[in-house]
Amino acid sequence: MIVSGCLGSRAPLVSRPPIPAVLVDYYRTGGIAGIQDRLVVFDNGVAIVSSRTENHEVELNQTDITRIIQLFDQGRFSTLEGNYSGRHGSADLIKYTIIYRNKTVSAEDTAIPPSIQPVIDELNRIISTSITAEPTVTIIY
Repeated sequence: MIVSGCLGSRAPLVSRPPIPAVLVDYYRTGGIAGIQDRLVVFDNGVAIVSSRTENHEVELNQTDITRIIQLFDQGRFSTLEGNYSGRHGSADLIKYTIIYRNKTVSAEDTAIPPSIQPVIDELNRIISTSITAEPTVTIIY
């Protein structure tokens, strides 16, 4: 048996960009309309917005990413408790779950800590802006 090959040369290594890390994973659910939205923002500026029927990919610029990070820092997100819910829960309330830097905070409309309201407002703005755009993927059930 004769085996032949190129033993002394290697293919050049292909440089690949680093895999983006998740910066923010945000869910909002509930309300009268039965909202089910999710926003995942990656550190490279790509964001995925999902609703019940559509998925959108959004490109955020560095200014947007910096603003998001500043809002989390200003809201002292790392010092918050994990759960904020109202005394008298209601099916009509919107519930929010935010994961940022391995910390999860859940809240609902009547019990949002004032320090993170700007964070929620900004994430909702990104969702609303992308929903008015053309979907990149439409899911039909």
